Amino acid sequence: MNDQTSDTRPGPSQFPTTRWSLVLAAGDPHREEARSALVSLCENYWYPLFAYLRRRGYPPDQAQDLTQEFFLRVLEGRYVDRADPQKGRFRSFLLTSIKFFVCDEEDRERAQKRGGGVLVPIEFSRGEERYQHEPAHEETPERIFERRWALCVLDRVVETLRTEFVQYGRPEHFERLKIFLLSRSDAPYAALAGEMNITEGALKVAIHRLRKRYRDLFRREIAETVADPAEVESELRYLAAVLTRR
Repeated sequence: MNDQTSDTRPGPSQFPTTRWSLVLAAGDPHREEARSALVSLCENYWYPLFAYLRRRGYPPDQAQDLTQEFFLRVLEGRYVDRADPQKGRFRSFLLTSIKFFVCDEEDRERAQKRGGGVLVPIEFSRGEERYQHEPAHEETPERIFERRWALCVLDRVVETLRTEFVQYGRPEHFERLKIFLLSRSDAPYAALAGEMNITEGALKVAIHRLRKRYRDLFRREIAETVADPAEVESELRYLAAVLTRR
């Protein structure tokens, strides 16, 4: 299973090129590879912004329009110059930039008039449904953004794992083993091994490999949203804290 989302370009530091570092380095919205990288990130991580806007009090239609309009601004090259290469986390960049955006009354008016043209293939149809399942207790827009961001990362990793199992012709194995990913399952090994027609020893090996692949993919996904590989571990710890805090 090869990692095809990043590579290493020749240079003095052999800096690994990810989608976000490419955008930071390019600084040119007319550079096709930079635009494609940014579209991909926006497509995958639009919901935390939508949820942030909803929690700030915007109605569903306006939150959708604002999210689309914001991405249009970003794809036009706005705000990227505010990204700090020393703290180049796409998560932080988006949250800071959306705050600037919604504070601009002129941009808000344009978003309402525009009506939210399709800029990137965003599936807004289920956005409001997802938002209605957010915790009812008082959660700040910033905290809901960060939690939704962390869950988006998890969802992306789990879906990548599912795809890999499908490619290897074992989707049913993934459905049985995924319970071991995020927590220690008390599922009886003997019964599960029998269902999968393998030995308990083989089951334990499969679980170990699944968890290792999950950790590797999680790090890879995070690496796509930070500019410096040194930030990966701290971002991992931060997102873990976001998911466990009450």
